Order: sequence, then structure tokens, then C-alpha cells
Amino acid sequence: MNLLKRLFLGLSKVACAKVIGGPLAPKIEGRVYFREVSKGTIVTVRISGLPSYQPGEGGKDPIGPHGFHVHERGNCEVGDPEDPFQAAGGHYNPHGEPHGNHAGDLPNLFSNNGVARMQVFTNEFQPEDIIGRAVIIHQNPDDFRTQPAGDAGKRLACGIIKWC
Repeated sequence: MNLLKRLFLGLSKVACAKVIGGPLAPKIEGRVYFREVSKGTIVTVRISGLPSYQPGEGGKDPIGPHGFHVHERGNCEVGDPEDPFQAAGGHYNPHGEPHGNHAGDLPNLFSNNGVARMQVFTNEFQPEDIIGRAVIIHQNPDDFRTQPAGDAGKRLACGIIKWC
């Protein structure tokens, strides 16, 4: 069945991740959907419970906007509560590109009263490429240039990507 017919009939492949906050931001929850489209994937994000924006002053770490990536391993074990979700590994990067060009690099999440909604197209992967990997929400924005991972800070939330 061709892709246009699958889309018309609602049969495109869809993967999803249930995202849950870790010890640094336990109120985070939501879903991320990855829908196959012609020549890429539509990523739809629905997250709530994000911590409020905090500028980095007075000795406090900055918080928000939030880096958002597909990571290489589907492991959301907390591990060290001060530096959680390290078991998810680095950004999904099947072609060995420098940071800013990783396949798993997605736009930063901006929240309003703790809620973030986003829909974006990527031609870097199809849903089947990321099944069994993880999505991670970071404490700080990704600057898309600092190596190796954009200086996005600690990992606040994690979800394993599965077929919906």
C-alpha cells in the first residue's frame, strides 16, 4: 500500500513515548508521538509539569527552555539521582555527525505555565529507526554548537520509544 493511501486511511506508522520526570523534576509527564510521513517523521510533543523558567543568577543553575533529543539507548533507569538517566547514552547519531547535526537533535521545548506543545518535521529518521531508543528532556536549552551535546544540562525526564 503506498504512503499516500496509508496516510489517507490513517495507517501510517506511529511510535510514541510516555515521558516521566525523574528526581530533579518529578511533575513532568506527557507523550511524544512520531508519525511516519513522506520523506521523514512528524514529531508531536505534549508535556506538562515542566519547571518554571529560572535565569542563571544568584548562584542558581538556569532552568529552561529545555533541550529535547532522541538518545541512543532505550534505558530510563534513574541511576544517580543528582545526574539521572545517563543509561540512555548520548544523542542518537547514526552517521557520526558533530553536535548540532545529530539525527536525534530536536528543537528546544518552551513552556508556558509548565506546559509545552510542539509539532516539528524531521527528515533525519523514520519511526522504525528509533524504536527502543529514548527521548530526554534536559534542564537547559541546547545551543546546537557546544560539543559533544549542546550544553543542555541535566536530564529531567525520559521516555522509551515504542510502537503505539
